[in-house]
Amino acid sequence: MPGDAPVPSAAQRLERVPPHSEEAERGALGSILLDADKIMDLCVERQLVPDSFYVPAHRLIFETMLGMSREGRPIDLLTVSERLKAAGLLDRVGGPTALDRLVDATPTSAHAEYYINIVRDKYLLRSIIGAARDAERRCYEERDEASSVLSQIEQDFFDITSGQHGFMRPWTELVREIVGLFDNRHRGIEGIHTGFRDIDRVLQGLKAGNMVVLAARPSMGKTSLAMNIVENAALGKDDPEDKRRSVGVFSLEMSCVDLVKRMLCCRAEVSSHHISGGHISDVNHRKLMQAADSLVNAQIYLDDTAGLDIMELRARARRMKSKHNVELLVVDYLQLLRAPEYTRHGRQVEITAVSGAIKAMAKELRVPVLVLSQLSRAPEAREDERPKLSDLRDSGSIEQDADVVLLLRRPRRGGDGEDENAAIIEIAKNRNGPTQEEIRMHFQREFTRFRDAAHGVDESAVQPTSVQEERL
Repeated sequence: MPGDAPVPSAAQRLERVPPHSEEAERGALGSILLDADKIMDLCVERQLVPDSFYVPAHRLIFETMLGMSREGRPIDLLTVSERLKAAGLLDRVGGPTALDRLVDATPTSAHAEYYINIVRDKYLLRSIIGAARDAERRCYEERDEASSVLSQIEQDFFDITSGQHGFMRPWTELVREIVGLFDNRHRGIEGIHTGFRDIDRVLQGLKAGNMVVLAARPSMGKTSLAMNIVENAALGKDDPEDKRRSVGVFSLEMSCVDLVKRMLCCRAEVSSHHISGGHISDVNHRKLMQAADSLVNAQIYLDDTAGLDIMELRARARRMKSKHNVELLVVDYLQLLRAPEYTRHGRQVEITAVSGAIKAMAKELRVPVLVLSQLSRAPEAREDERPKLSDLRDSGSIEQDADVVLLLRRPRRGGDGEDENAAIIEIAKNRNGPTQEEIRMHFQREFTRFRDAAHGVDESAVQPTSVQEERL
């Protein structure tokens, strides 16, 4: 239509000058030359780097100033000029007169923060453009699957976003935050309640930013225990404020349908075996409907995508956090995650990358991540079958990255003087608390439910529903 602006061609788009402000760059550098002690610290706090400056001469000057600051050397017109001259860079920045012009163009350093913010914002815009162009290139190359490309692109943009945080927080604010935590602990535990009193007593709940590993041999009940914790957190069990949490679950082994069926039967205390034949008694049907009423409004978000790579899982977790504000993440289980770029280096290196990425995800999203892990066969070769930290399968980095490691075992009948329903959780690692403590649990196999059993806790609840009532 007449009057519409013409659409720029591809060549014209490439000829566009990236966002920058020479005036702001000169103002920031001139302010440093006028008051280096104060302004240089402000630049570092605002995360300015040499690449933040678009003009090559300005980039070299700031890089030189940054190096001098790190060495504790004084920064002024003379010292910077001498440093550039010694490095053979003085002519490249325009000679001594170029530095003189920086000072002449900046009569005062009072507006330094304004200049620095402009430089930083322009650099952010250039970073976004660069990431967008890289995304376009990857799409046209079609070397990887679309989902993998999307995960990489999301990570690139998130890296830009995460780089905008991290300003030094005032000491007063930090002290008040910690005092608030002490106040919360005076009223109860610090982290998210698991719904199991002895676990919460030792761990003080699942804490934000922590990677909590629950490890066991197959068929020990680690998925059941994890889903019990999910249910308890989502329904606010044992929380003094009855606070219901939003929980995200990544199930790489079981389908969403199977998990929901298990949770409903567990909540209702109805054996899934008794309803698998297609006939549900009136009593069991009533229990299941009551369980459904309790769980239907729980904020539980299930993702049963199989074969996820760790970058895609992190991208999905970020979306969960952004959209649903999840406060707890569960991953079932670690050894099923992939890191394609490390596959050729061997399984141990790949799991090391996966473990490190999960820990980084916990810190990045500021939520506890409960990740399930397999153990090697080593415990089966021991007389007491007690697992150790060294039994964590495929990589020792899991032990290193984890803040907490829980080792779950169910002694053989007669072993440790326990019956077949006994379960023991050993606190093998606890970065901020006691270790080598054993928590005794009661496992109701027919309902896939764990209950507190030690010291008489919940003793009235460990009695299973009578067989006669179950068969009605």
